[in-house]
Amino acid sequence: MQPFTVAKLLHANPLSCPADVADWHMEGDAHITFPNGRMRIKNARNADEGQAANLVYWCAETFPDNIAISWDFWPVREPGLCILFFAACGQQGEDLFDPSLAPRTGIYNQYHHGDINALHVSYFRRKNPSERAFHTCNLRKSYGFHLVAQGADPIPDVVDTMPPYHIQLIKAGPAVAFTINDLPILHWKDDGEAFCPVLGGGKIGFRQMAPLIGEYANLTVHAVREH
Repeated sequence: MQPFTVAKLLHANPLSCPADVADWHMEGDAHITFPNGRMRIKNARNADEGQAANLVYWCAETFPDNIAISWDFWPVREPGLCILFFAACGQQGEDLFDPSLAPRTGIYNQYHHGDINALHVSYFRRKNPSERAFHTCNLRKSYGFHLVAQGADPIPDVVDTMPPYHIQLIKAGPAVAFTINDLPILHWKDDGEAFCPVLGGGKIGFRQMAPLIGEYANLTVHAVREH
């Protein structure tokens, strides 16, 4: 992809206390606490319930295209899996929370075969045995379940982690790039033909699969410009 420069700050949230997420929107059931001065997400339902135990926690703000999203991540307990949704909106351009859209409760197919479009990158994939045996980060495009890019996940299992891990996702027109601690993990350029038109702006949200516990801090969104 073409190199980009991180420019104007559009949004900053330390995620350090309940007031920081007072306007966030939860889909699914979770315990949100701040035991270490950063947001801890713990699924409230037993993992035996399958997809019904999972969640997505959305930032209320709608963001434009051409942005860099970054945050610090602490994996606390595995197994489980983490995802960032971005460029999320209704298939006809509706706001993600428009009441005309079908309700969503954290069940995965509501997000990739429902009535929304989105991109999402999965990282710290430790849910299934195959994911624990071979660590990757996956980028998918929806509507649909299109795996469009994949890269190696450098974060070790919880017992060996040295967090925080600084994660950045750039979405600039057709280009998507994902890094962890400034290490390039994956990049992709959407041709706008194979999997429906290029997506633009929209909402961002964190997804967790039970029983993972993760902590998040220092969420920022910057505009980006091409060199």
